[in-house]
Amino acid sequence: MLQASTAQGKNIQVNGTTLWVEDTGETDLPVVLCLHSCFLDGSMFDGVVQAAAGKFRVVRPDFRGQGKSALDNVDIITMDKCADDMEALIDALQLDGINVMAQSMGGDVAFRLISRRQERFRSLVVAGSSACGEPPEQGARFAQWVVDAGDRGFVGDILEMTMEVMFGKTTRNNPEKQELVAYWRDRIEALPKALRPAMKGVMHRESSVELLSSIHIPVLIINGEEDMPRPPAWSDEMKRELPNSRLIRLSKIGHSPTLEAPEQVLPAIVEFFHEPRV
Repeated sequence: MLQASTAQGKNIQVNGTTLWVEDTGETDLPVVLCLHSCFLDGSMFDGVVQAAAGKFRVVRPDFRGQGKSALDNVDIITMDKCADDMEALIDALQLDGINVMAQSMGGDVAFRLISRRQERFRSLVVAGSSACGEPPEQGARFAQWVVDAGDRGFVGDILEMTMEVMFGKTTRNNPEKQELVAYWRDRIEALPKALRPAMKGVMHRESSVELLSSIHIPVLIINGEEDMPRPPAWSDEMKRELPNSRLIRLSKIGHSPTLEAPEQVLPAIVEFFHEPRV
């Protein structure tokens, strides 16, 4: 397991809420803004912080209603609301020339955010993500998952389903990755029922495919062949619709490439962010 990063964390009030933000803080380095998966938090990018040390300033907010950020007593926290929060955070921190590292729901937020203020952004990596909404059959299953998690918490079959969503079958069964799997299993099991509004926002998200053609910054798409909630065909769609994109597909990897295959993924991400831009 990677050691926890030494980034400094603090609460920042933006857009009517309080976000927990960890920030390595170097004012003389280019910025990487990390947008995390639902169920996880900014700490999922500890490996990115280590891989980027001395090269990038890494800013890692926890989304509204998740991680150490303030809970929100609403029915649903939409992807647009999260994008509003991130836009306000960027202004508060006076960030510019931003590279974005987005995982899962982080990608849903990133496409909305970048399409609004593209001049503020330099490049984007989306891992285990997509731009489409949930298809009806999967959407109905996931909608019930939201209800059950809000009622019972992350226990029993709800916990098992969450682990199946977040990590590929090969990773879950790999003896060498049991420490990783156990760590995140414990973290997910401890999630509060109050995560429901954030979880509902992801499961009931609207498509952002129509935004992709307007995003001209370079985009690196990373997709695992065993990604159950965001399967390879959805990454292929992003590749077709984004004008300036490339795709890395990983065998025997699921929904969380930066955690499941850090030795492959992290160097590729840092190298991509380092590439000269016209």
